[in-house]
Amino acid sequence: MKILLVEDEPKVASFIKKGLEEQSYEVDQAYDGNFGLKMALQNEYDLIILDIILPHLNGLEVCQQVRKKKSQVPILMLTALGSTDDKITGLDAGADDYLTKPFEFKELLARLRALSRRSGDNGGGEKLSIADLEMDLGSKTVTRGGKPINLTAREFTLLHYLLRNKGRVVSRVDITESVWETSFDTGSNVIDVYINFLRKKIDKGFPGKLIHTLVGMGYVLKEDDA
Repeated sequence: MKILLVEDEPKVASFIKKGLEEQSYEVDQAYDGNFGLKMALQNEYDLIILDIILPHLNGLEVCQQVRKKKSQVPILMLTALGSTDDKITGLDAGADDYLTKPFEFKELLARLRALSRRSGDNGGGEKLSIADLEMDLGSKTVTRGGKPINLTAREFTLLHYLLRNKGRVVSRVDITESVWETSFDTGSNVIDVYINFLRKKIDKGFPGKLIHTLVGMGYVLKEDDA
């Protein structure tokens, strides 16, 4: 697995790089946003670890630029900014997951494994659909009404989960455990934020909404008249 690490703090970068290489990961390293962006766009990586506070170009801007060119590469953001709003800002920029500094290395590894499993599952070319929405697990593409929809790796995984459970109400806890394979603070609205991301991409501008909220229960993917 080839990883790009963009981190400007030498001690933190060395700690992460050494630990990952001991786990047999191949790691390329960049110490500022400009160089990190250049490496991300010029090379193929299985995953990108991206600090938010970087010289020259911050991690949010790097993430946004990468997403314009490579919508599916998983991005894990590292941040010393631990408020819910700060985390949501990172997710809104296109990150698939976040980890707040300081963190335990075993938690970083767990997050990487989860992102790797999700992005590496090609489903054997299987296709999932509801109404005029179709997901091709082999090509990692999504269309609605024949129109391509660009999703981040995490958005793709969330939609995959909803499609697997179409017609069934899934709670925020269900989604957290199945899609993130972790848990959030009870006050976090990360799940709601991602559901909103998906709504904007697969429902907005199309006839008939597919993602429905059941207050106090969760979400369900179904046709309007279903």
